[in-house]
Amino acid sequence: MSGAPLTDFPRPSLAVDTATFTVTGRGLEIVLVKEDVGFALPGTFVHERERLHAAVLRSLRSKAGITGREPQQLKVFDDPDRDPRGWVVTVAHLDVVPGSVVAEGLRGGSITLAPVGEVEAEGGVRLPYDHPRVFVEALRRVREAYAEYPDPWGLLPSSFSLGDLQSLHESVAGEDLPRDTFRRAMKRQLETTGELTDGRRGRPSRLYRIPAGARSRHS
Repeated sequence: MSGAPLTDFPRPSLAVDTATFTVTGRGLEIVLVKEDVGFALPGTFVHERERLHAAVLRSLRSKAGITGREPQQLKVFDDPDRDPRGWVVTVAHLDVVPGSVVAEGLRGGSITLAPVGEVEAEGGVRLPYDHPRVFVEALRRVREAYAEYPDPWGLLPSSFSLGDLQSLHESVAGEDLPRDTFRRAMKRQLETTGELTDGRRGRPSRLYRIPAGARSRHS
């Protein structure tokens, strides 16, 4: 390794961007903030000697009003031409949050929610820089997790019916899922609570929960 001082080498600026999803009555949506370049993923440049995790939490708090979360690292995006302002490497992060987490930001007008179909669609919401690539990678990761595990980010209450679980997973997938196939795949990862729903929405249904420790392995 060269003994030359670090100042002899060109260095990129370092940033973080976070793709934060939530599920509403319109389906799966992504959190966007208004920047000079239009709607974008919440992000910021990393301060001197600041850890990536701290920069992520700072950007979510200051730009989106989101606190109390632990986004996971998604991927490094290092195309030298990804940002027209200069050489910027970003470490993208990912989270899926309950609606209550974004409520304050929505009330204050600091964020907006966009259905993922509007971001994916031609002529839909246009994101700056290489945020479309970050969005696509994050969406793929979320949908893969929900295809394999029951509610990996814990959006449902601690106990739920299989109908509620399937409805959530269909919102994330953006399509209907085969009932029998879905239930076979998910039931073996669940345990019953021994209780039933109150029957206000049709016949009482058995309630399930995710075994202790299982959810934390996937979210």
